[in-house]
Amino acid sequence: MNDLAQQRTTIHSYEDRYLRFRTKAGFAFRSEIGGVIPNGWTTIEQAEWMASVAAISDDDLLLDIGAGRGWPGSLIAKETGARLVSVDVPLEALRQGAKDLCETLGPRVLQVCGDGRVLPIGDAHFSAVCQADVLC
Repeated sequence: MNDLAQQRTTIHSYEDRYLRFRTKAGFAFRSEIGGVIPNGWTTIEQAEWMASVAAISDDDLLLDIGAGRGWPGSLIAKETGARLVSVDVPLEALRQGAKDLCETLGPRVLQVCGDGRVLPIGDAHFSAVCQADVLC
């Protein structure tokens, strides 16, 4: 299998996972944390710790690579007031997170479908980068 075919297979596999794990419990949990359905293994406490050590504020731009539905970047941006660029490959993940991210952060969020290697923002624009539960 060539690289492009392997990439497509991987993308479809991740998109299928996002479609399968949409549950009532996940949607109910979303309201408890004030926003996005967590995806992955990062706990609320860990995300809050990331926000506390990020040293960013409303003047800053946070990059969340491999963001899925927007977790934990959404919580970090919400806690700090920073603007968020949320990047991931599976379009389904971005679709599922879009409504919640917009409700939580409003115009302070930009979602990008991509893998983090090429972004529509120039070098040295981000004040902080987070990634959690990403297989690199």
